[in-house]
Amino acid sequence: MLEASARAVLIAPVIAATLLLGACGLPSQPAAGTGGPSVTGAAAAPAAAPGEAVAAGSPATGDFTAVDPSGLPAGALFRNPANGRDEVIIDNIGRTALLIGDSQSEPEASWPRRALAGLGYDVFFCGKGGTGFVASNGTTGNYVDALQRGDWHLPYGFPPLVVIEGGGNDAKQGASDEQIAANAESLITTLKQRYPGAKLAMVGTLGKGAGNGGGRRAEVDALLGTVAAEHGISFVSVGDWLTRYGLENQLADAVHMNDDGHRTLGALLGGRLSALGLGPR
Repeated sequence: MLEASARAVLIAPVIAATLLLGACGLPSQPAAGTGGPSVTGAAAAPAAAPGEAVAAGSPATGDFTAVDPSGLPAGALFRNPANGRDEVIIDNIGRTALLIGDSQSEPEASWPRRALAGLGYDVFFCGKGGTGFVASNGTTGNYVDALQRGDWHLPYGFPPLVVIEGGGNDAKQGASDEQIAANAESLITTLKQRYPGAKLAMVGTLGKGAGNGGGRRAEVDALLGTVAAEHGISFVSVGDWLTRYGLENQLADAVHMNDDGHRTLGALLGGRLSALGLGPR
């Protein structure tokens, strides 16, 4: 009797309607220069086995045969049997850009999201303000830890483009070059394995540049460029963009843009990504 009951609990798939707001967001379909819809919360539910649907926050358990996820709604978490991770079902994965980032990317109308939307992508965001390659905000781990322990979840399927943005919080929290490079390399390796065939790009650390008081932010931007080159992926240096393009008057605070700044930087980044051949196929 106990064996039959346990089998019934494990086999029955559990559908999650939405993700938690602090985790990966649902892909948005904004017009160029606009943000996507907000994501509401959902309570955690029992775990499912690999290949089953699972609610946000559920631990990984079980070892069952995969089921077809094609009937699951957008926003459901699905335990990918290939890697044992909970991943998010989204629509139109073939036109989606995965964006991993910090508070520069988190707002729905942020300059990285505007750039990708302007190229014609739906944008799926993973990350959180205060985090980075090494930096944690206290509740969400750095990019590597957050992925490994499920603070946020990657999309299921194969997006054509993956963009990693960050480094500012690593500079602020005093991470060393060795720590930043090691974690950046770990994340790049993981993403290449998970999404073979996807184009990868990195966007550096927004700042004023080494010659204009950019300090550690400029150093981290240059370091990330070196890491990207070593791994053969595209890199957009933004370490001096605030002064190069005269954008200091479009800052909302010391490091974040106001609406005009997001719009201006979004157009600049979109043009750079397009020139690198990173638009949709």
